[in-house]
Amino acid sequence: MKKLIFIIPLALMSCYGICQELEQKSESRSKTEEFYSKEGSLFEKEFIPVGIVGPSFSIRVMKITDLITEETQSGIRLQYLHKGKYSNSTKSATIDSDELDGFIKSIKILKEKVFISMPSNYKEVTFISRSGFQAGCFWSSVKKEWKTYVKLEKYDSDSYVWLKISDFDELLLYLEKAKTML
Repeated sequence: MKKLIFIIPLALMSCYGICQELEQKSESRSKTEEFYSKEGSLFEKEFIPVGIVGPSFSIRVMKITDLITEETQSGIRLQYLHKGKYSNSTKSATIDSDELDGFIKSIKILKEKVFISMPSNYKEVTFISRSGFQAGCFWSSVKKEWKTYVKLEKYDSDSYVWLKISDFDELLLYLEKAKTML
Protein backbone atom coordinates (compact mmCIF):
# COMPACT_ATOMS: atom_id res chain seq x y z
CA MET A 1 0.00 0.00 0.00
CA LYS A 2 2.80 2.40 0.87
CA LYS A 3 4.44 1.62 -2.47
CA LEU A 4 1.22 2.56 -4.30
CA ILE A 5 1.06 5.90 -2.49
CA PHE A 6 4.56 6.62 -3.74
CA ILE A 7 4.19 5.20 -7.27
CA ILE A 8 0.87 6.85 -8.26
CA PRO A 9 2.02 10.48 -7.72
CA LEU A 10 5.33 9.67 -9.41
CA ALA A 11 3.51 8.27 -12.47
CA LEU A 12 1.20 11.31 -12.62
CA MET A 13 4.15 13.71 -12.48
CA SER A 14 5.89 11.78 -15.27
CA CYS A 15 2.79 11.95 -17.49
CA TYR A 16 2.45 15.67 -16.77
CA GLY A 17 6.09 16.26 -17.73
CA ILE A 18 5.80 14.30 -20.99
CA CYS A 19 2.58 16.11 -21.97
CA GLN A 20 4.17 19.48 -21.21
CA GLU A 21 7.21 18.65 -23.38
CA LEU A 22 4.98 17.54 -26.27
CA GLU A 23 2.97 20.77 -25.94
CA GLN A 24 6.17 22.86 -26.05
CA LYS A 25 7.40 21.05 -29.16
CA SER A 26 4.10 21.56 -30.99
CA GLU A 27 4.10 25.29 -30.13
CA SER A 28 7.45 25.90 -31.78
CA ARG A 29 6.59 25.24 -35.41
CA SER A 30 7.01 27.52 -38.36
CA LYS A 31 4.07 28.56 -40.51
CA THR A 32 5.54 26.41 -43.28
CA GLU A 33 5.65 23.36 -41.00
CA GLU A 34 2.07 24.05 -39.88
CA PHE A 35 0.98 24.33 -43.51
CA TYR A 36 2.25 20.91 -44.56
CA SER A 37 1.04 19.12 -41.46
CA LYS A 38 -2.65 19.69 -42.26
CA GLU A 39 -4.51 16.40 -42.23
CA GLY A 40 -6.48 15.24 -45.23
CA SER A 41 -4.27 16.96 -47.80
CA LEU A 42 -1.83 15.83 -50.45
CA PHE A 43 1.43 17.80 -50.45
CA GLU A 44 4.23 18.19 -52.94
CA LYS A 45 7.53 19.47 -51.51
CA GLU A 46 10.25 20.83 -53.78
CA PHE A 47 13.73 21.51 -52.41
CA ILE A 48 15.88 23.85 -54.49
CA PRO A 49 19.59 23.91 -53.53
CA VAL A 50 21.04 27.35 -52.77
CA GLY A 51 24.44 26.63 -51.23
CA ILE A 52 26.57 25.03 -48.53
CA VAL A 53 28.17 26.94 -45.65
CA GLY A 54 30.98 25.79 -43.41
CA PRO A 55 31.01 22.13 -42.43
CA SER A 56 28.27 20.82 -44.77
CA PHE A 57 25.50 23.12 -43.54
CA SER A 58 23.12 23.31 -46.52
CA ILE A 59 20.59 25.96 -47.47
CA ARG A 60 17.61 25.18 -49.71
CA VAL A 61 14.44 26.92 -50.77
CA MET A 62 11.47 24.76 -49.86
CA LYS A 63 8.27 25.16 -51.88
CA ILE A 64 5.21 23.27 -50.71
CA THR A 65 2.00 22.89 -52.70
CA ASP A 66 -1.26 21.45 -51.42
CA LEU A 67 -2.30 19.53 -54.54
CA ILE A 68 -5.95 19.48 -53.46
CA THR A 69 -6.48 23.20 -52.78
CA GLU A 70 -3.52 24.42 -54.89
CA GLU A 71 -2.33 26.62 -52.02
CA THR A 72 1.43 27.17 -51.79
CA GLN A 73 3.86 28.07 -49.03
CA SER A 74 7.60 28.75 -49.24
CA GLY A 75 10.41 28.89 -46.75
CA ILE A 76 14.10 28.25 -46.24
CA ARG A 77 15.23 24.77 -45.24
CA LEU A 78 18.53 24.51 -43.36
CA GLN A 79 20.11 21.07 -42.90
CA TYR A 80 23.19 19.58 -41.32
CA LEU A 81 24.42 15.99 -41.13
CA HIS A 82 25.46 15.36 -37.53
CA LYS A 83 28.06 12.64 -37.30
CA GLY A 84 27.62 10.93 -33.95
CA LYS A 85 29.78 8.36 -32.24
CA TYR A 86 27.56 5.43 -33.29
CA SER A 87 25.29 6.83 -35.99
CA ASN A 88 24.61 9.86 -38.15
CA SER A 89 21.45 11.94 -38.16
CA THR A 90 20.16 14.84 -40.23
CA LYS A 91 19.22 17.96 -38.30
CA SER A 92 16.99 20.51 -39.98
CA ALA A 93 15.16 23.79 -39.45
CA THR A 94 12.69 25.86 -41.40
CA ILE A 95 12.66 29.63 -41.62
CA ASP A 96 9.43 31.12 -42.92
CA SER A 97 9.59 33.58 -45.80
CA ASP A 98 8.26 36.37 -43.53
CA GLU A 99 11.14 35.77 -41.07
CA LEU A 100 13.88 35.91 -43.70
CA ASP A 101 14.27 39.71 -43.72
CA GLY A 102 14.74 39.72 -39.95
CA PHE A 103 17.34 36.96 -40.16
CA ILE A 104 19.25 38.77 -42.93
CA LYS A 105 19.16 42.02 -40.94
CA SER A 106 20.39 40.17 -37.84
CA ILE A 107 23.39 38.76 -39.73
CA LYS A 108 24.25 42.24 -41.03
CA ILE A 109 24.15 43.63 -37.48
CA LEU A 110 26.36 40.78 -36.26
CA LYS A 111 28.90 41.53 -38.99
CA GLU A 112 28.81 45.35 -38.73
CA LYS A 113 28.54 45.84 -34.96
CA VAL A 114 28.96 42.71 -32.89
CA PHE A 115 31.90 40.84 -34.45
CA ILE A 116 34.08 43.98 -34.40
CA SER A 117 33.44 44.67 -30.69
CA MET A 118 35.62 43.36 -27.87
CA PRO A 119 33.49 43.28 -24.71
CA SER A 120 35.06 43.02 -21.29
CA ASN A 121 32.30 40.69 -20.03
CA TYR A 122 30.67 37.53 -21.34
CA LYS A 123 27.96 38.31 -23.92
CA GLU A 124 25.51 36.35 -26.07
CA VAL A 125 23.75 37.62 -29.19
CA THR A 126 21.06 35.38 -30.69
CA PHE A 127 18.46 35.40 -33.47
CA ILE A 128 15.58 32.99 -32.75
CA SER A 129 13.00 31.99 -35.34
CA ARG A 130 9.42 30.91 -34.78
CA SER A 131 10.44 27.23 -35.01
CA GLY A 132 13.24 27.55 -32.47
CA PHE A 133 16.12 27.83 -34.97
CA GLN A 134 18.92 29.96 -33.53
CA ALA A 135 21.87 31.78 -35.03
CA GLY A 136 24.27 33.85 -33.03
CA CYS A 137 27.47 34.15 -31.11
CA PHE A 138 28.95 34.51 -27.67
CA TRP A 139 32.07 36.26 -26.44
CA SER A 140 34.69 33.94 -25.02
CA SER A 141 36.35 35.96 -22.27
CA VAL A 142 39.13 33.39 -22.00
CA LYS A 143 40.11 33.32 -25.70
CA LYS A 144 39.04 36.95 -26.33
CA GLU A 145 37.07 36.03 -29.45
CA TRP A 146 33.52 35.57 -30.71
CA LYS A 147 32.31 31.96 -31.08
CA THR A 148 29.62 31.69 -33.75
CA TYR A 149 26.98 29.04 -34.29
CA VAL A 150 23.60 28.04 -35.64
CA LYS A 151 21.34 25.66 -33.74
CA LEU A 152 18.86 23.91 -35.97
CA GLU A 153 16.56 22.12 -33.55
CA LYS A 154 15.30 23.75 -30.38
CA TYR A 155 15.43 20.71 -28.09
CA ASP A 156 18.51 18.98 -29.52
CA SER A 157 22.02 19.84 -28.37
CA ASP A 158 23.45 17.79 -31.27
CA SER A 159 22.00 20.29 -33.74
CA TYR A 160 24.65 22.96 -33.10
CA VAL A 161 26.79 23.84 -36.11
CA TRP A 162 29.89 25.77 -35.10
CA LEU A 163 30.85 28.30 -37.74
CA LYS A 164 33.68 30.74 -38.34
CA ILE A 165 32.92 34.44 -38.44
CA SER A 166 33.79 34.37 -42.16
CA ASP A 167 31.06 31.74 -42.71
CA PHE A 168 28.47 34.42 -41.91
CA ASP A 169 29.51 36.27 -45.11
CA GLU A 170 28.70 33.15 -47.12
CA LEU A 171 25.49 32.53 -45.15
CA LEU A 172 24.31 36.08 -45.86
CA LEU A 173 25.09 35.71 -49.57
CA TYR A 174 23.09 32.46 -49.82
CA LEU A 175 20.14 33.82 -47.83
CA GLU A 176 19.90 36.88 -50.08
CA LYS A 177 20.02 34.57 -53.10
CA ALA A 178 17.32 32.34 -51.57
CA LYS A 179 15.13 35.38 -50.95
CA THR A 180 14.98 36.03 -54.70
CA MET A 181 13.95 32.40 -55.29
CA LEU A 182 10.92 32.38 -52.92
